[in-house]
Amino acid sequence: MRPDTHARTMLPIPDRPASGLTTYDAKDPATSYPPIEPLLPPPGAPNVLIVLLDDVGFGAASAFGGPCWTPTAERLAAGGLRFNRFHTTALCAPTRQALLTGRNHHSVGMGSITETATSAPGNSSVRPNTKAPLAETLRLNGYSTAQFGKCHEVPVWQSSPMGPFDAWPTGGGGFETFYGFIGGENNQWAPALYSGTTPVEPPATAEEGYHLTEDLVDHACSWVRQQKALMPDKPFFVYLAPGATHAPHHVPREWIEKYRGKFDDGWDVQRERTFARQKELGVVPSEADLTERHDEIPAWDEMPDELKPVLARQMEAYAGFLEHTDVQVGRLIDTLEDLDVLDETIVYYIIGDNGASAEGTLNGAFNEMANFNGMAALETPEFLRSKLDELGSPSSYNHYAVGWAWAMDTPYQWTKQVASHWGGTRNGTIVHWPDRIAEHGGLRSQFTHVIDVAPTILEAAGLPEPATVNGVLQAPIEGTSMLYTFDDASMPERHDLQYFEMFANRGIYDRGWSAVTKHRTPWALTGAEPPAFDDDVWELYDGRTDFSQAHDLAAERPEVLARLQRLWLIEATKYNVLPMDDRTAERLVPELAGRPTLIHGGSQLFFPGMGRLSENSIVSVKNRSFSVTAEVDVPPGTASGVLIAQGGRFGGWCVHVVDGRLTFTYNVLGIRRFDVAAEEPVPGGKHQLRAELAYDGGGLGKGGTVTLFHDGSPVGSGRVEATQPLVFSADETTDIGYESGTSVSGAYTPASSRFAGRISWVQLDVGTDDHDHYISPEERLRVAMARQ
Repeated sequence: MRPDTHARTMLPIPDRPASGLTTYDAKDPATSYPPIEPLLPPPGAPNVLIVLLDDVGFGAASAFGGPCWTPTAERLAAGGLRFNRFHTTALCAPTRQALLTGRNHHSVGMGSITETATSAPGNSSVRPNTKAPLAETLRLNGYSTAQFGKCHEVPVWQSSPMGPFDAWPTGGGGFETFYGFIGGENNQWAPALYSGTTPVEPPATAEEGYHLTEDLVDHACSWVRQQKALMPDKPFFVYLAPGATHAPHHVPREWIEKYRGKFDDGWDVQRERTFARQKELGVVPSEADLTERHDEIPAWDEMPDELKPVLARQMEAYAGFLEHTDVQVGRLIDTLEDLDVLDETIVYYIIGDNGASAEGTLNGAFNEMANFNGMAALETPEFLRSKLDELGSPSSYNHYAVGWAWAMDTPYQWTKQVASHWGGTRNGTIVHWPDRIAEHGGLRSQFTHVIDVAPTILEAAGLPEPATVNGVLQAPIEGTSMLYTFDDASMPERHDLQYFEMFANRGIYDRGWSAVTKHRTPWALTGAEPPAFDDDVWELYDGRTDFSQAHDLAAERPEVLARLQRLWLIEATKYNVLPMDDRTAERLVPELAGRPTLIHGGSQLFFPGMGRLSENSIVSVKNRSFSVTAEVDVPPGTASGVLIAQGGRFGGWCVHVVDGRLTFTYNVLGIRRFDVAAEEPVPGGKHQLRAELAYDGGGLGKGGTVTLFHDGSPVGSGRVEATQPLVFSADETTDIGYESGTSVSGAYTPASSRFAGRISWVQLDVGTDDHDHYISPEERLRVAMARQ
């Protein structure tokens, strides 16, 4: 075998000029050049498949004792290894950036999600170019690379269709192919998709049988088949990151029905059942104890009897969602097996990017956006009961109750966002690689962390950690390769020190011991003042004898606690964790958080066909007066269609023409909808149409008066009694001249929403008292330029 002579620590690998005799005539017998060889990694480098599920707790999947059947996970575990002490960061975007770089999440600027980024280095959401992603390293070493699914690593001010694309998968992320979505979550029935950096629409509708996870796996299977057909000698790196099982818990009804009645006994009983099963499987030691329920989490028996059928259905929907997701992953595994490449592929199946999500309120949610707007009280028990049969369907945006999240994190305390305790950060993980792992069905209990995946892949591929990438000197990878664990379950752990922090929930692991403090409760989004950092109460656990963090030793071993608290501060300083930031709503406002904004001023000009504009790409109209002016050319007859729409079925607003009449619609969370229509139809020809909302003021989420105009003359008015104060949607966007995704008013499909006529421009202005009702073209441009 020819030795590898590439200078792989410098990427791209420098080209070497051919040496030897240069002849004058190519026909000269002395003319000789070495053959052109495609760039490949060292011989024996495996294919790589990383599957990262979303919001799955340690105690959810059947492969780790949970109630949700995961046949693919069980199959891979039977042929590979289960890791029962694998850790994430307690939140999605931080875990993903840590996974893809091999660095701690604050080191790569992802202290929390991109939507709450600040100007502090550890929370900026900007990955330093000194810390190149794994995909780029593999691509520059000769791998084919592709990502399918969720990308939540793009700074929000770079998330419009204009980029810049440095942080996008196919921009600076190292992936040659990307098909998926940008952001934290998506509607599984009507997602906002990108192919590369180009917005695309789903190939079918929910009514036609479409589901996002199935679509993602279809694309992944097709890509792998083509890659092996055209480049059989070249290994691949595939990263499959479905939006499942993040809320909304969308899944076809038949998958939900499989679990009917299985959760009627509630979450307390389910934890007991899961814990017993975990011990039977051996994924939890026989001597481990089940942790107690905290007072903030209600007991099942404390919940109203009339609400329990809804609560049980929430969990049925989630279980069906997780099983459906796992079965789709199985189709990709089947494809690898059919291509006869499964044995030579290292598969990481990471069952969750954090603990189970407790962001659904104590009662669960039909539309989780209600809680994110501080308006969960709108979803009364009576309302939830009326929506029971719709959970999981296209008409829902559902989430389960806090108690189910706690049960899905069995046997640990707490949930997603709580980085202090294993309930937020410990996720069952499976590694399958028959060509390298001899033991089938083994268990590994060394402490490992998501930052360990990248160095493991590099070592498995025989690739060095790069010293420079694209001319930039690289900082060292911070993870520890897990390869040493593959052959011997008894090997001493090598990753024996790790800090944790999320919204000031924080902890430290050191050689078996963990010191932790929970600072903030995830579901207390409004009205709850956390304590001062120095008033947080720390706990101490000895993981050598207490697998589940059930026995607090802080009072018995204060000297150990003091040492670990000091160690946490040292690690926090080293990795840009400081300053800690426990603000919530303030971090959603760019000016308060200190991050850039794409749009400046109070005016924004749009043109027809613009779309897929994220909420951070639009001037904010929340809690303030605003107006929309559009210049249109209406054909003879009845005009119809959308002029501008922001959001969708589960919250948003639009200005449209319905049955020939200019109409303003404001949809509050899909629960209340206000329509104001003009008293006369839009006349044919060229006109300016305008809608103004004069905000009542006096607080957040208040109502306002709407006035409609044709060419500056009022033609109708009405009331909007309430608005959404913080966010319209996590996935729906703003479109001009049409409406993608779901419909704000419920009146359109993407095809039927297109405006029947010509739109010259649409202008969005904050405030209604500083300009005339009619805007001349010259004035429109002058005002727009002045406000930028």
